[in-house]
Amino acid sequence: MSYPDSPPARRPAAVLSAASVLLVMAVAALAYAVVDLVVLGATVDAFRSAAGNTSASPEQIDDVVTLLRASMVLSAVVAVLSAPLLAGLALGLLAGRNGVRVATWVVSGLGLLAGCCSVAVVVGERAAPLRLGSGEQALAELLGLIGDAYPSWWIPLNAGLSVAQGLGYLVVATLLALPATNSWFGRHRSATPTAPPTFTPAPHQPAPPFPPR
Repeated sequence: MSYPDSPPARRPAAVLSAASVLLVMAVAALAYAVVDLVVLGATVDAFRSAAGNTSASPEQIDDVVTLLRASMVLSAVVAVLSAPLLAGLALGLLAGRNGVRVATWVVSGLGLLAGCCSVAVVVGERAAPLRLGSGEQALAELLGLIGDAYPSWWIPLNAGLSVAQGLGYLVVATLLALPATNSWFGRHRSATPTAPPTFTPAPHQPAPPFPPR
């Protein structure tokens, strides 16, 4: 005995919008990683050229260059790893998986916090440059040259991307909390297929004997 399946509910526009924002952020993360690695060489060359006019020793310059390389490569790696994560969350949302929606809220909270921290670091570096003791004057000079070694558009781009990242996660979290979204995910959660009832035939009983005449 078969039962007709109920037609699937139409996916809300809020879910489509949230998935689209996540996919755009994934593409932007890959693009950022590529640009980060492209400007790495020029940034290091510009820093070494400027550091030659300071009182820092070659060993100190090499140490700061290593730190500069490590920070930029780490940023690129984080961006590359976040791209498939965001894309996977987007696909899971489109499939109506409520667990993915919860995971997206968690990732959005962490991403929003990371974006706020990035903006705070950029603003703090500009407003209050790092000051070291008199015995570390050479290191202070080198650290002060890092910001100027980047391309002129690099730091504003990072600040803008951090703000956009925070806003993107905030928009996604808000869209996934709308009533229409809650209703759609709730319908998917309660639509778990169940097996139809089975009917077991009664065992065959022999016909009673005819009564004697």
